[in-house]
Amino acid sequence: MSASIITIGDELLIGQTLDTNSAWIAKALNNIGIDVLRRVAVGDDAVAIRRALDEELLQAGIVLITGGLGPTADDITKPFLCDYFGAKLVVDERVLSHVKELFVQRNRPFLERNLKQAEVPDNCTVLHNRIGTAPGMWFEKEGKVIISMPGVPFEMTAIMEDEVLPRLRHHFVSDALLHVTLITSGEGESFIAEKIQDLEAALPGHIKLAYLPSPGVVKLRLTGRGDNAEALMQELKMRQEEIANRLENIVIAMEDMPMEYILGKTLMHIGATLGLAESCTGGYLAHLITQVQGASQYFKGSIVCYQNEIKERILGVEKGIIEQYGVVSEETATAMAKSALTALNCDNSLSITGLLSPGVYDSPIPVGTVWMAVADKEKIRTKKFRFHYDRHLNKELAVQMGMLMIWKFLNNKI
Repeated sequence: MSASIITIGDELLIGQTLDTNSAWIAKALNNIGIDVLRRVAVGDDAVAIRRALDEELLQAGIVLITGGLGPTADDITKPFLCDYFGAKLVVDERVLSHVKELFVQRNRPFLERNLKQAEVPDNCTVLHNRIGTAPGMWFEKEGKVIISMPGVPFEMTAIMEDEVLPRLRHHFVSDALLHVTLITSGEGESFIAEKIQDLEAALPGHIKLAYLPSPGVVKLRLTGRGDNAEALMQELKMRQEEIANRLENIVIAMEDMPMEYILGKTLMHIGATLGLAESCTGGYLAHLITQVQGASQYFKGSIVCYQNEIKERILGVEKGIIEQYGVVSEETATAMAKSALTALNCDNSLSITGLLSPGVYDSPIPVGTVWMAVADKEKIRTKKFRFHYDRHLNKELAVQMGMLMIWKFLNNKI
């Protein structure tokens, strides 16, 4: 079975709001074995919505729609669906009771316009929205399914998890679609492809290999489809093991997870602690590390020393080092990492100092230059990076490279 996703909203087309809904839905559908053919965004326009829905129904058995279910004049999805399916709006008493209860819980007055949230087409199956006021709607037409959900991401995900995915599994899913992943670092995808070309060529038709490069790492994802989930997973694990054995020196994880989780698992495994001294990244690396539940067991903290005064007064970097070598230098990064070990009383430290975008003053340092140092009580390693993008992406790259540098240091790979 295949599906298409339509996201509705002028804000999506003008770039005011990032469409995260279609990515989440596509991943959720893929996980239960439903292939996504297309993802389409349209504005708050009934003609455009009709055109998109007609076109997607020509090729997909399931169409999922998000957006346009609010109580305001620009929320036109519900009236459109009534017209499209020849229905009329009726008040659903269960939805009305739920909406009123939400307003009581939030200590807000229930307005007449909020009654619209309880109105649904009389020929749909109502999908309960446990955390919001706009219910989802399930329609069936000529053997195909059309599902409409609110555009608010956390409401959409609640309806998908509670209502949509269980129904889709029951109605459509037969074969299992499973994935296993390896994460590598240190070589590019061309090198990896050359190294495992015989293993890739030997894969059976129901197993596919995808190369997914990102900053500093290449993920290898094996996807298998079959009617016996247990046997399929065993086969995928066997193939994963074969590839991992071939690429032994560059494999950093045997499951798909962000770098902050990989780093956290390593620190937990060896019983070590980590502290940071962040300049140009402004605490962003600490933010990512603390996204991991239980990070307090290994993460001591971060000193965000954005200005030189803080590097000197709080972190304890000697003023002469900054004056002689500059703030973006190997020497300053080294001093920051050493000082962080003492200041944070940690087993390992990482420092980051750099120039992510043009500053107020002219600098001889090229934009995108970042120095990092990682240290423990006995040794220190430094590395210079040069990033070539805008400020936001340079910061993202810096923290990813920083986490990878710590991981390699902990595993004696640098």
